[in-house]
Amino acid sequence: MPKILNRLVSQLKEKGYSEKAARAIATSQLQKAGNLKKGTAQATKKGRQRGNMTAAQRAIDRAAKLSGKPKSQYTYNPKTNRATLKRT
Repeated sequence: MPKILNRLVSQLKEKGYSEKAARAIATSQLQKAGNLKKGTAQATKKGRQRGNMTAAQRAIDRAAKLSGKPKSQYTYNPKTNRATLKRT
């Protein structure tokens, strides 16, 4: 099972979903996002790249893509799994 799928399944299970429900939700969402090939649990190139990133790297990458600002301007908060702009 791809790393990114394992990570999302474990997060959903922590929120109280059963193993079966967590796997179904994670697979569906990752397929929609292009991290898994349609109809399978096989990772795409994008899915392998994101699976090899840490949670901090993924959060900073998401924030930078949304804002268009460089990744170096962000700091990661592990409690919220969010990246925010560094204070100057």
